[in-house]
Amino acid sequence: MSTYPNTEETIGLIKQLVSIPSPSGYTTRVIDFVEDYFKELNVETYRNRKGGLIATLPGQDTGKHRMLTAHVDTLGAMVKEVKASGRLKIDLIGGFKYNSIEGEYCTIHTADGNSLTGTILMHQTSVHVYKDAGKAERNQENMEVRIDAKVENAEDVRALGVEVGDFVSFDPRVETTGNGFIKSRHLDDKASVAILMQLAKHLKTENKTLPYTTHFLISNNEEIGYGGNSNITPETVEYLAVDMGAMGDGQSTDEYTVSICVKDASGPYHLGLRNHLVNLAKSNGIGYQLDIYPYYGSDASAAIKAGHDIVHGLIGPGIDSSHAFERTHETSLQCTESLLYHYIQSDMAI
Repeated sequence: MSTYPNTEETIGLIKQLVSIPSPSGYTTRVIDFVEDYFKELNVETYRNRKGGLIATLPGQDTGKHRMLTAHVDTLGAMVKEVKASGRLKIDLIGGFKYNSIEGEYCTIHTADGNSLTGTILMHQTSVHVYKDAGKAERNQENMEVRIDAKVENAEDVRALGVEVGDFVSFDPRVETTGNGFIKSRHLDDKASVAILMQLAKHLKTENKTLPYTTHFLISNNEEIGYGGNSNITPETVEYLAVDMGAMGDGQSTDEYTVSICVKDASGPYHLGLRNHLVNLAKSNGIGYQLDIYPYYGSDASAAIKAGHDIVHGLIGPGIDSSHAFERTHETSLQCTESLLYHYIQSDMAI
């Protein structure tokens, strides 16, 4: 019998995943990594035309399907302008604020396959030169990338192969602590991807037969709104997004339980599925919190908006400082894995 949940293995996978650059639109390499993982488990996979990955575990009932999804794409940026100074203006990919990337190390991925490192800075960074360094607005006009190369003008930059449209990824700075925390950029949603990978591994290792054929969609465009809105089989009844629980003032979500979303910006999630998840958590002693995310949308809500006739839900580990300097705790990962394990073997909610 294998140990499950094995948080050490899950955190190890998270570290690998967050270290692979994958802003929305630049996800082939990380999808390759996940695909290879499933292939080693002899899990059937295919890629959709958008570049996402679907892995399928057959179940006893082939007339009703489940789909679980987590997204492997992350926040990032794209080169907007090569400035005359040799610095780069960037355009953001995903919903976050410029102040959350000030001072961050980054990598510019050129079209010819090369990469250059840099730092995202305010133009008015030096307090010895700019008296308004602390007051200037953190926006596209004032923030720029300083490339780690000897460049004095736009021509020097272009000679390195850098051009408008090149992707920019952010250094994850992943770190674990001795008391169970993992902190890194891109825990949204690579923590959940690792959880689904571990779940599939455990089910295959233990030769578990699922009650329903179940698909794992590793989506690659969630941060821009449409990662999980297609490739849903007609037989799919339940669609469960596994994505981070957002923390902050007025929120119930914490870093030590699984968050079960009851409503986000798209509206309420399916009541029957929500109650089913709550009952599973209660009966199996799994710590959970119910929560509403007012400025949030998931792959499940994208699927509903696309017109799919499904029962939709959303759960995930609690992540502090979402879309910025993220952190969670191993107990939240454990609770999420445990709830998914019991859910995937349970009867349908309706």
